[in-house]
Amino acid sequence: MLDPFTQFALILLVVVGVSSIVRMLKQPLIIGYIISGIIVGPFFLNLMQGTQTLTLFSEMGIAFLLFLVGIHLSPKVIKEVGKVSLITGIGQIVFTSIIGYLISLFLGFPMLTSLYVAVALTFSSTIIIMKLLSDKDALEKLYGKISIGFLLVQDVVAMLILIVISSLSGGAGAGNVLVSTLFRGGLILAILIPVSYYVLPKFSDFFAKSQEFLFLFSISWGLGLSLLFLLAGFSIEVGALIAGIMLSISPYSYEISSKLKPLRDFFIITFFIVLGSQMAFGDISHLILPAIGLSMFILIGNPLIVMVLMGLLGYSKKTGFMSGLTVAQISEFSLILISLGVKIGNLSQEILSFVTIIGLITIAGSTYLIMYSERIYEKIAGLLKIFERKNVTEKEIPNNKHDYVLFGYNRIGFSILKAFSKITKNYLVVDYNPDTVKELKKEGINAIYGDVDDAEFLDDLRVDKASLLVSTVPDKEVNKLVLDYINMHNQRPVAILTGRQIDDAFELYAAGADYVILPHFLGGEYTARLIESAKSNRRTYRKERKKELRMLKQRVKKGHEHPLIQKDRA
Repeated sequence: MLDPFTQFALILLVVVGVSSIVRMLKQPLIIGYIISGIIVGPFFLNLMQGTQTLTLFSEMGIAFLLFLVGIHLSPKVIKEVGKVSLITGIGQIVFTSIIGYLISLFLGFPMLTSLYVAVALTFSSTIIIMKLLSDKDALEKLYGKISIGFLLVQDVVAMLILIVISSLSGGAGAGNVLVSTLFRGGLILAILIPVSYYVLPKFSDFFAKSQEFLFLFSISWGLGLSLLFLLAGFSIEVGALIAGIMLSISPYSYEISSKLKPLRDFFIITFFIVLGSQMAFGDISHLILPAIGLSMFILIGNPLIVMVLMGLLGYSKKTGFMSGLTVAQISEFSLILISLGVKIGNLSQEILSFVTIIGLITIAGSTYLIMYSERIYEKIAGLLKIFERKNVTEKEIPNNKHDYVLFGYNRIGFSILKAFSKITKNYLVVDYNPDTVKELKKEGINAIYGDVDDAEFLDDLRVDKASLLVSTVPDKEVNKLVLDYINMHNQRPVAILTGRQIDDAFELYAAGADYVILPHFLGGEYTARLIESAKSNRRTYRKERKKELRMLKQRVKKGHEHPLIQKDRA
């Protein structure tokens, strides 16, 4: 057997190769990861022997993914979408179970097998959907938040069912095990909720003074609570999610989210590899047609059930359609449930292979449906009117879009902020100093803590949607990163940046800056007056740009230069 490092390196090479082909074909990368898992699994290259490390990475990927999802689920959001998520989640489970059971009986399966299969069909993959919604930047949208809600309801129900079946197989009383587990979970929450409101903010202020310490604290908090809930009889998913929710009220939640996203992206890849490698195949040619039939029910029937329920609750046809597509596949819980049934002797091995085929079809199919949901909706919007009530009652959750954004509240930023306040109330201040952020918040100013030297952080803030962006951070590389980010979008904000040297200004202008502040030559007061008069009119800034470039060239001829100072971070 190959040593673990060689195995891991070979597996990653296979993943890169397959993903490259998938990418060239313009297909979702998740499909490439799952196919890679099948290739390196026991039926082909058999590179997954004794790969406990990959399994550990997979579990960490799940924990990081749910942790970041929790950070986006503040108590306010849960309050807004909790009711619809609970009703839709339970309603979908009930209707899918009943219809799936009847279809399974019609296909000739025994009653017990039909019951197992029907329950397995009700669960959708939270992990896959979270990844797809994140890739589509839909976690902050109304349908994204509702989808997360009812997927989590599914996960809780799935865990309760697995606890009951496991206790029955072990001879323990299902009721006793269930009550004991729920009691332990309630006790932990009773302790953690006061901690999150009164203790955690004080500690996070301390950790936030150092980027490395904040990073370490965030990982420890997420994995620590995952372990705590695992020991209490729940899954690591539940612990990681609750850990994220408890940090969602922190002023540093955006910074934590942006720092952990690269870790999530790396580790979650291993989840899909492991998932693909565990796909079981056998002589099931006689089950192909039944598998296709049930797959069509999942791909079409499940979304229809959700659309009907959300339509009755007063949501628009588009919100119902987008939410419905997120339940168009079965999950890892489905395979675990069937595997448990095989283990205790209730099901045959071929049923596991049968459900595995359904998993492959529905995961691939739903991935395409979600990735191209906007195009699909445009073509069938007219047919979806039957799912929408005349009086739509839904309300969009406020997003992170701000008209004006200021990076760095320093001496220059003080003047800029005064100009912002005269123009609009919809502005945001981002600063690297947690104490500054606290002071701004006390004054009623919309401010958050964060490091602008991070594309993921800029993405979370939806900076590209702003009308005007001002950075008083004098670091040229940071400002070029900001420019690179906003230049990737068709409609980009007016960008006013800050430089130290005249050469910095030339470089930033060449990279696309609309205006560059050089504090030694041009103060914040002048820029503030410019903003007040020009607002987000790009033409005015371009005129000022030409004037400043002429002035800077004259200064260069005369030998003027900005004084050299030590780099700082705003």
